[in-house]
Amino acid sequence: MSTIERTPAPQVPENTGPELADTKQAGFTAWTANYIDERTSISAVVKEFGRKIFPDHWSFMLGEVALYSFVVIILTGTFLTFFFQASMVPVVYDGSFVPLKGVEMSAAMNSTLNISFDLRGGLLIRQIHHWAALMFIASIGLHMLRIYFTGAFRKPRELNWVIGFVLFILALGEGFTGYSLPDDLLSGNGLRIIDGMVKGFPFVGTWISYLIFGGEFPGGDIVGRLYTVHILLLPAIIVAMIALHLVFVVVHKHTQYAGPGKTNQNVVGYPVLPVYAAKAGGFFFLVFGVIALIASFFTINPIWNYGPYDPSPVSAGTQPDWYIGFADGALRLVPTGLESVIWGHTYSWNILIPVAVLGLFILTVLIYPFIESWVTGDKREHHILDRPRNAPTRTAIGAAGVTFYAALWAAASSDLIATHFQLSIESVIHAIQATLIIGPIIAYHIAKRVCLALQKKDREIALHGFESGRIVRLPGGEYIEVHQPVDEYERWRLVGYNEYKPLMIRPNAQGKITGAQRLRAGMSKWFFEDRIAPVAKSEVERQHH
Repeated sequence: MSTIERTPAPQVPENTGPELADTKQAGFTAWTANYIDERTSISAVVKEFGRKIFPDHWSFMLGEVALYSFVVIILTGTFLTFFFQASMVPVVYDGSFVPLKGVEMSAAMNSTLNISFDLRGGLLIRQIHHWAALMFIASIGLHMLRIYFTGAFRKPRELNWVIGFVLFILALGEGFTGYSLPDDLLSGNGLRIIDGMVKGFPFVGTWISYLIFGGEFPGGDIVGRLYTVHILLLPAIIVAMIALHLVFVVVHKHTQYAGPGKTNQNVVGYPVLPVYAAKAGGFFFLVFGVIALIASFFTINPIWNYGPYDPSPVSAGTQPDWYIGFADGALRLVPTGLESVIWGHTYSWNILIPVAVLGLFILTVLIYPFIESWVTGDKREHHILDRPRNAPTRTAIGAAGVTFYAALWAAASSDLIATHFQLSIESVIHAIQATLIIGPIIAYHIAKRVCLALQKKDREIALHGFESGRIVRLPGGEYIEVHQPVDEYERWRLVGYNEYKPLMIRPNAQGKITGAQRLRAGMSKWFFEDRIAPVAKSEVERQHH
């Protein structure tokens, strides 16, 4: 009887110790990721977002500074909410700051002083929070200026411009409400100005003031209302707007500066994962560190120097924060005595005129992309940025707008300017009033002439190259300077833009030319009347030959 021998199967050693734990951990992680992906399809979102290309230029980081500053605001603000009391109930201060001991103040002021002097690290967190708010507003403003002067607001990004500007207005409101929470003398005077502006509106002003303050100023619990707006309403809207803004950034192709290989169809840069994400993470900690460093060495909003709010004393030099100074400056520049009594109602034109001017200015900035598109008739998509010199009229308009804003901003410190330079307040006000009207006109013409001069210089360099400094004597005895031709990238940068021409007036379907068409044609002529034609390829070849 034959026997069959069986070869024993090889023994597989069992996983024990750390190897078994790592295997189980990896299996659990894979199962969890698969479970979430099957129910949310998040992998498609991450894959699509991770493939997005972002250009690597310093000017694009201004938007990141704004985003990271807002994250710092959220982190520090969450910490402060645990210790701040949003109440105007009167209490007697008994904290560590000796000069205010025994002084009656609101619970809001008392808790702010306790955070500053009795809570470990409280003053640092307060100052980080305040400096981050200033950084948030400043970076949004600079980011929008970069977008404006480079033409990044054009189709298809008009809506994103609107979202960004609304974010800027919301940031101003968020900063003002936070600035008013401590209920100190400075913030109380700021609220008093707001109350006066609201009451300046005929018919409804008094009722709106009662609605905002809960009664006659300063109201029963204005701090509690501002606190709700500051930590709940405005942050929620800002987060939603930031999310929508980032969605549009991902959906649209990212803008980029002109150069070889860069077209409207492709973006040259780095993908989000892993390069851009790693750089962005490091940049966040850099922004956080700079804000913390500033907060450590520079005091801001020392409410203990101002004391609690009291309507009777008004300190000289009471200034709003810089971001809201333009509104206060507009009030100071209006001539006095502008009031009318019509049918028993007083109309305070010194309030209504500044509000109307600021409202018109804000509305113009908000809808500017649509105004320029209508004037130029340009309906194409734009993913390549303009050099500001190649859009002279747009750049000149921006310079005029910045000058107008700066004049209003300077007017908010008219009293400090007068005291520091020993001038009369009337002369300072008259000088700023003249600057407000004449300054934008001068800035417009200077900026436009500079842009055209730079365009002429670029044209000359593209055709003849750079001056090399090398002098050569020709056989006929003539001395000339040898010019060094520019490389391909530099030539692309100098001549890589389109020339636009004014729109032609054409009759409509009824064979008529309407007033709107004439207005549009006139504005288009004004927008493009001064321009330098870019160098054509045939000109470059002929010059080289």
